[in-house]
Amino acid sequence: MTVDTQVDSTDTTTPTGPSFAELGVRDEIVRALAEQGIEHPFAIQELTLPLALAGDDLIGQARTGMGKTYAFGVPLLNRVTTDTERPLAGAPRALIVVPTRELCLQVFGDLAGAAKYLTADGDRKLSVVSIYGGRPYEPQIESLRAGADVVVGTPGRLLDLAQQGHLQLGGLSVLVLDEADEMLDLGFLPDIERILRLTPDTRQAMLFSATMPDPIITLARTFMNQPTHIRAESPQSSQTHDSTEQFVYRAHALDKVEMVARILQAEGRGATMIFTRTKRTAQKVADELAERGFKVGAVHGDLGQIAREKALKAFRAGDVDVLVATDVAARGIDIDDITHVINYQIPDDEQAYVHRIGRTGRAGKTGIAVTLVDWDELPRWEMIDKALGLDNPEPAETYSSSPHLFAELNIPADATGSVGAPARRESKRPARTERGVEKGPADKPRRTRERRRTRGGRAESNGTDAATTDAPTSGTADTPTGETAEPTRSPRRRRRRGPRKPAAESATNAG
Repeated sequence: MTVDTQVDSTDTTTPTGPSFAELGVRDEIVRALAEQGIEHPFAIQELTLPLALAGDDLIGQARTGMGKTYAFGVPLLNRVTTDTERPLAGAPRALIVVPTRELCLQVFGDLAGAAKYLTADGDRKLSVVSIYGGRPYEPQIESLRAGADVVVGTPGRLLDLAQQGHLQLGGLSVLVLDEADEMLDLGFLPDIERILRLTPDTRQAMLFSATMPDPIITLARTFMNQPTHIRAESPQSSQTHDSTEQFVYRAHALDKVEMVARILQAEGRGATMIFTRTKRTAQKVADELAERGFKVGAVHGDLGQIAREKALKAFRAGDVDVLVATDVAARGIDIDDITHVINYQIPDDEQAYVHRIGRTGRAGKTGIAVTLVDWDELPRWEMIDKALGLDNPEPAETYSSSPHLFAELNIPADATGSVGAPARRESKRPARTERGVEKGPADKPRRTRERRRTRGGRAESNGTDAATTDAPTSGTADTPTGETAEPTRSPRRRRRRGPRKPAAESATNAG
């Protein structure tokens, strides 16, 4: 089982050539894609579709943002709904394995949208289900029991449910490994091999990856049957996007936030992603930018899955236009409208750099990538620069006030380190407005009891008994003008009693 054929194509960022309909895709899928403004395939899709629709195994290689999802998604949906020998009955017929939860949701959304007019047995709508970690098992198990024709999932959760017997993989017709190089980087290769052993040998297999390291080639040889290797670019083309303009500056750590604040005010800036190497730095940068008035969200490993999904949803909807993320958390974020990528800290290697800046300049659009290199990061940057042939091993020393920063990135001359009032978080605690009175959420006055220090059970202020000091009286200085203090129940206090007299003595005294 070896890779026996390789097809190369010039990387075309503008979809041209035959339409999806002309390539033999079902009318229902063509209709759903047309409603999203998609009629002509990109290069990787055009090359992949004829082979994938015929049921051949294949390896698709293209850079991030070149349309790999529909390259396997469209033929997958087409095949499982036209297979007369194995009709859809609710058991999984196709499985897509992805490295991250964010990519799982992205692929799930794309496939669900393309399959909106497809039906399975009878009038039942084709079911696409997402399976990933960080969420409860029960809803995902219920969705599998209700019928799942196409399953998109992450390796760990897929393997758990398969070993528990909830996910049946013996009836698969199509298997896809998406972003295989990232799964290798994240250490998922053993889980992938276990999942592959649960699938039938007769299924069609497709593997998609931006790069093809040796372990991925070895994996392909073990589970694929003479796959065709499709590379939608020239072998001599740059690994980075030609449509992305790259700027690299040597920056001081204490000045980076100031630089970023000015870059975010560049003319024409739209949605922007900022990358850090650590979770702590990601949250710190997000907090500081929010204090400077920017609409910013964060995605990193210290956040729960619900918080991460909420931040991504706000970013896609435009409620926030700056997203600070770590490399692992950002894998799988597929948004076509990102105009700027800022590397607040440089990545570990050149492949991570390619994935980062691949978030912009997608689908035929242009983008800007800005990398800030601290002095202690220079050795690692030199390796990245040499590996990618960027010819910029010693970036120019730059500060937030450097004229060339403003000129190169089209930053207005009057840009400062903030854009308005800082973003404030609503406090759940009521705000104290007057002494002894608090305003609650509905601005309704609420009387609170004041405590007074006592000594020996006696109040310091007026010598009255301590048990009575908490009971407010009308007309005291603690009551605001024009208001009557509401009666409050005084706390229970233990009464002090002297030693009890013996019963006999009490009777004598009574007599």
